[in-house]
Amino acid sequence: TAWAGAATDAAPQQPPAEPPKPAFSFDMVRESARKLAQTDFVKPSVQLPEPFNNLSYDQYRDIRFKQDQAIWRGAGLDTEVQFFPMGWLYDTPVEMYLVENGEIRSMAADGHLFALGPLVGKAPEQAPFGFSGFRIHGPLNRSDYFDEFAVFQGASYLRAVGRGQGYGASARGLAINTARPGGEEFPFFKAFWIEKPAFRSSSVVVNALLDSPSVTGAYRFVIQPGPSTVMDVDATLFPRKAIAHVGIAPLTSMYLSGPANERHLPDFRPSVHDSEGLAIVNGGGERLWRPLTNPKTLQISAFIDKDPKGFGLQQRDRRFDNFEDLEAHYERRPTVWIEPRGPWGEGVIELVEIPVDVEIHDNIAAFWKPAKELEAGAVYQYAYRIFWGEPLPIAWAPSRVAKTRIGNSKNAGMTLFVVDFEGLAVKDLRDLPVAELSQSAGKSANIVVQRNPEISGVRVSFELNPDGADLVELRLGLKSGDQLISESWLYRWTKQ
Repeated sequence: TAWAGAATDAAPQQPPAEPPKPAFSFDMVRESARKLAQTDFVKPSVQLPEPFNNLSYDQYRDIRFKQDQAIWRGAGLDTEVQFFPMGWLYDTPVEMYLVENGEIRSMAADGHLFALGPLVGKAPEQAPFGFSGFRIHGPLNRSDYFDEFAVFQGASYLRAVGRGQGYGASARGLAINTARPGGEEFPFFKAFWIEKPAFRSSSVVVNALLDSPSVTGAYRFVIQPGPSTVMDVDATLFPRKAIAHVGIAPLTSMYLSGPANERHLPDFRPSVHDSEGLAIVNGGGERLWRPLTNPKTLQISAFIDKDPKGFGLQQRDRRFDNFEDLEAHYERRPTVWIEPRGPWGEGVIELVEIPVDVEIHDNIAAFWKPAKELEAGAVYQYAYRIFWGEPLPIAWAPSRVAKTRIGNSKNAGMTLFVVDFEGLAVKDLRDLPVAELSQSAGKSANIVVQRNPEISGVRVSFELNPDGADLVELRLGLKSGDQLISESWLYRWTKQ
């Protein structure tokens, strides 16, 4: 009894210490995606008060991130991050986390980070109540100035630029049911974990959790800005249901007009496009070039392949006088190239071209579509690299198409094609190469190959008589002897 009393008089016991939180890892994001796929889909939402629930474009732009609040400003790093608020078109809240020394810090969207301009007016202290994405800044063009070089905002969209470039084509995390009956499903990134870069490192790591009615996913982006900004992407997908039409590593762009297009829209500018053509290196190593068009009706093209080496939307034309746009500067838009890291199996590279009459709408999509549907409950992993820059990051054919031009022929019922080739293979060639042309329907005539001294290259012209066909697939290449010395030019002619 005496011992028991002495024990009672002792200091009270302390509660057990909480176990240390595990350091952040990409496996944590994967596990979150796996668990999320086992639950019913619920789209996140936030009830925004006036005026944030009905912002105009100008009002939305009047909500500005305070630059002095940029993440890691003054930390001696080559990376800063600024956030975008919800509002206008961006009505889905996005969770934002920072990862520093393995620890996770949740970010709150409030007046400490955002300043409201006069177009928005007064608002509660906690406005604007949510994030819609973020942008990354660093010394891309000058060592003493931090340029914006990457943006993640809206569904699973992301954009980036290389040195001296302006935004153009976009990438996406995933595409589902694009240009198919029933409407497209847009997966979205619902949460981001941005890792603090190491000292003297210019690369930044972004982790993302993807969600949609059909699938969840975990994404990891390792971003390295430079002359070409490069992103290494690792994606793990967990389908909630079977997905028959899925696009892996999707790209989105705009093509309104140019010399390769038969729809002539009234415009003082010779060309208006973010991307000029679809470039492909297929599994067999063949280099393909498909000029983009703005068709009269929806067009879908599929390039059957196995283990492609790469594909992308390329802006080849870099001359201002071929665009004449002092504001848009389309000649500075980046080429965006997808390079698989490992085999992707059988499938198709699909190109979607949608008719548009104004340049504000993206009307081009390109992606890898696996031959087999994604099965519910299975796990799929894809690794690839995205290049944002001017040149293609891969050895190309010894000659390539410099420009495709299409117009009316002097002969009734025929269309004239003029295709210019440039490159070392045709620059100093003693004898003119042979143009090898084929078509799926109709008849071709008047094939002419001549030197083009203006580009130190070769011009091929021919006429096409569709002979009643509504669609004709064309293929053209240059041969010296039995050897193909150019990329393969592909074109789909359709009845206008």
